[in-house]
Amino acid sequence: MLTMDPTRLNLRPGDWVEVRHPKEISDTLDEAGTLDKLPFMPEMLAYCGRRFRVNLRVVKVCASGMKTLMFLGEFRNDDVVVLDLRCTGADHGGCQKACVIFWREAWLRRVENGSQPIPVEPAAIEQLRSRLKTSIGPNKYFCQASELVKATRKLTRFGKYCRWFGEIRAQNCNPLEMVRRMGIFAFWKLRYILFGPYAAGNLKSTPGGKLNLQRGEWVEVKPMASIRATLDKHANNRGLWFSPAMRSMCGQRRRVERRIEKLIVDGTGEMRTMKDTVFLEGSLCGCPHIAFGGCSRCEFVYWREIWLRRVNSPTARSNQLIENESRT
Repeated sequence: MLTMDPTRLNLRPGDWVEVRHPKEISDTLDEAGTLDKLPFMPEMLAYCGRRFRVNLRVVKVCASGMKTLMFLGEFRNDDVVVLDLRCTGADHGGCQKACVIFWREAWLRRVENGSQPIPVEPAAIEQLRSRLKTSIGPNKYFCQASELVKATRKLTRFGKYCRWFGEIRAQNCNPLEMVRRMGIFAFWKLRYILFGPYAAGNLKSTPGGKLNLQRGEWVEVKPMASIRATLDKHANNRGLWFSPAMRSMCGQRRRVERRIEKLIVDGTGEMRTMKDTVFLEGSLCGCPHIAFGGCSRCEFVYWREIWLRRVNSPTARSNQLIENESRT
């Protein structure tokens, strides 16, 4: 594998970048199709030659779903950014996790004023595609989620608390926002110590509930008391945690973003099936309640259908009220 260019782009949120030509990216990859253990995935090929704004500079990331409750780490070379792009899972068994894609700076170039995008030939894309690995065995996949633990190093307790300054320096947030995040973390940490898991129930075997929700349907999040009645003492429903951040959506109406029926587990690559679970529009996890200062991964929050009820859309409800008034 070729060594990385020592010249850093030092990208910040708002910077414009262009994804490099497939040949340039190929020259940075090892035999497994990775750069410093982070895979360049086939789903990223469609963006070669295209231009995007940087959303975040990645200071720390979390991984979950493994035997350990949570892993919080950092990329070793501080050279990873996030664009407004998510993985489609098309080349990984149809995974529906929709992870944010991580980009090494070596795979990007700054966009200079007046410069034109570099055309990308289909043959170059296919040549790079042939080098990229997507599976490591039956029902086990190779992607950024599966390799996330290998591509990062675990933060020490002291390191976790120091990264708040890194978030500010990276311009991911301002000092006032970081103070807010720190306050959220401190509150929920203290509450956990005093009272245990938030929303903990008393069930040993938790129930399921099937609504068969589809993309675009409107739902209302049930009251906290109804949700707590579906949880065990760890605030889980069939192994899925109801996090403190989710409580703020109780009573709110949202549209279903998509169903989630299968996903690749962080750190293992195992494809896991899900039942009666959906993503809701605008429901993203920044992890301020468990990751000191938050996380750059911005994953969708998982909602069991038993925590939701189907409702009419606001437009349909408004039209119904108008119709009722016209009758009276």
